[in-house]
Amino acid sequence: MHGGYREGSGRKNDKDKKQPVTIYLNSNDRELIENLPLPDCNSFSQKCRRLLEMGIEKLESELKTDTNEVTFIDLFSGLGGIRIGFEQALKELGLKGKCVFSSDIKPAAIKAYEFNFGENPECDITKINPSNLPNFDFLLAGFPCQAFSQAGLGLGFQDTRGTLFFDIAKILLSKKPTGFVLENVEGLVNHDKGRTYKIIRTTLEDMGYNIQAQVLNGKDFGLAQSRNRIYIIGLKGHKVKELSGFSKKTSVLRDVIDKSTPPIDTKFTRKLLSHYKIDEVYGKAIKDKRGGNNNIHSWDIGLKGDVSSDQKELLELLLKQRRNKKWADEIGIKWMDGMPLTADMIFSFYPHPKLQSLLDDLVMKGYLTYEHPKQLINNRRVPDATLDKGYNIVTGKLSFEFTKILCPDSVTPTIVATDVHKMAVPVNGGIRSLTINEGLKLFGFPSNYKLNFLKESEAFDLLGNTVCVPVIKAVSEKLIESYLESIKNIEKKEAALK
Repeated sequence: MHGGYREGSGRKNDKDKKQPVTIYLNSNDRELIENLPLPDCNSFSQKCRRLLEMGIEKLESELKTDTNEVTFIDLFSGLGGIRIGFEQALKELGLKGKCVFSSDIKPAAIKAYEFNFGENPECDITKINPSNLPNFDFLLAGFPCQAFSQAGLGLGFQDTRGTLFFDIAKILLSKKPTGFVLENVEGLVNHDKGRTYKIIRTTLEDMGYNIQAQVLNGKDFGLAQSRNRIYIIGLKGHKVKELSGFSKKTSVLRDVIDKSTPPIDTKFTRKLLSHYKIDEVYGKAIKDKRGGNNNIHSWDIGLKGDVSSDQKELLELLLKQRRNKKWADEIGIKWMDGMPLTADMIFSFYPHPKLQSLLDDLVMKGYLTYEHPKQLINNRRVPDATLDKGYNIVTGKLSFEFTKILCPDSVTPTIVATDVHKMAVPVNGGIRSLTINEGLKLFGFPSNYKLNFLKESEAFDLLGNTVCVPVIKAVSEKLIESYLESIKNIEKKEAALK
């Protein structure tokens, strides 16, 4: 017989003594536990204890805080551009980010977010109780611009009811995070005569946040797109750095053009490039509503049929005269931008011997329309059949395949979801639409971000409403630097009291 100490033997103290506890399991759970091949566990009781130990270990591991970890929530997440810029800023300053909650309701945005981050953000933030959210350090949100109720007089939190900003404010009030990054359209500053922005700022400051806000343009942060947006950062109870003094970086469209994607060959592109060299159309708009050196009209390229030099001259004059306020008085209507003029009116500034023939041909080809003038009734323009018909230019840029030829040696105008597909990119002597990857580059998304699994229309709808990632990174660095300085100041004060 071997003597010595046997593990688990001897009298147990009250702390170590095992005690019976009643738990209720259904038959499936019990069978599952009994059949689990857990090492060194022979009895059902041993297996239950081991499963509890494993669960507690996992929970403790998840709850263990990393001093370099910063938690955040990503509201109205869209493509996740604010998250990417914020995480880039954290990494730049030696910190790690952890997203503990994200939300969006647009199906395409949910698919894009889940594909690129491995997290499903599907959630309607308006239906969430803030107390049910996990704790977090920072709130990120690119929220829509909405007017507040005219009934509000206090310019504070209660005035924000009925808007999506109200849901942001509710969360800030309930969870009291350290800070936030907000992004919105430039028009927020003057929206509702400045009242909207004033309410937002007052609401945030009343919650104890120090605020810095600035309208910044993506083209100053290395993007080949001119995109003004307002950025608002806030830190609770501590000063936050001004959004100024950024290092200026520049880029042009040529830097993002993918030359491996060829130009397209259509009736429109053939007409355009048979009348102009490719470099002659750089930066030109294509529409029939205005004149000017930076505009190409449909008749300039014979899009609806060839026109004579006399007809071109007539159309150019009519383009200007149809806006002349004197004709409104003579017709008997309130002035509008583009009024139909009778043949006699047109003859007064273009006395061509074959004027009627020129007009009839232009109507037949679709450059002009023959219509009644319109009266303004209940804020709508309604044709007045009692007034003589006149000739008006057929306008409407959406009827053209492209309405803007981008200049490769400049930045693009602001990318808007509704007309991005009408912007033409010059490439290899021709033109084509922007590709999805070029669109991502115009917003500063990293090269590993993908949208090619979405329909092109879905991708550009999301891009037209997303953020400039490098600008988010820059403003987030200001916020995080302020946050780190506040921690140091607190630590100094605590050390001085010891």
